[in-house]
Amino acid sequence: VQLQASGGGLVQAGESLRLSCTGTGFTWRYYDIGWFRQAPGKGREGVSCISFSGGSTYSTDSVKGRFTISKDDSKNVAYLQMISLKPTDTAVYYCYLDRWGMPDVWGQGTLVTVSS
Repeated sequence: VQLQASGGGLVQAGESLRLSCTGTGFTWRYYDIGWFRQAPGKGREGVSCISFSGGSTYSTDSVKGRFTISKDDSKNVAYLQMISLKPTDTAVYYCYLDRWGMPDVWGQGTLVTVSS
């Protein structure tokens, strides 16, 4: 099982980015997928997740209304659409697979840097 996040970059505050998560070795429609981030010098923070059916999503309060998670099981990809980015969103973003009620597989993250 492998996951890979991509799409990060350097943007200015207020701009948007869309992160992508691709994965192999599992059946996408069976499992929940999520994103967490880790800012420099800080701990890991859960950002958003989507249920296996795609019918339920959750986002942490700090990104509600700005970040949207989605997935396309036919393409084995998940997305994190981020708008109105803030410098406090600067972090390495990881996508993860949740097979047992918690993140259990994640790959290399992608760095998002938001300048003020």
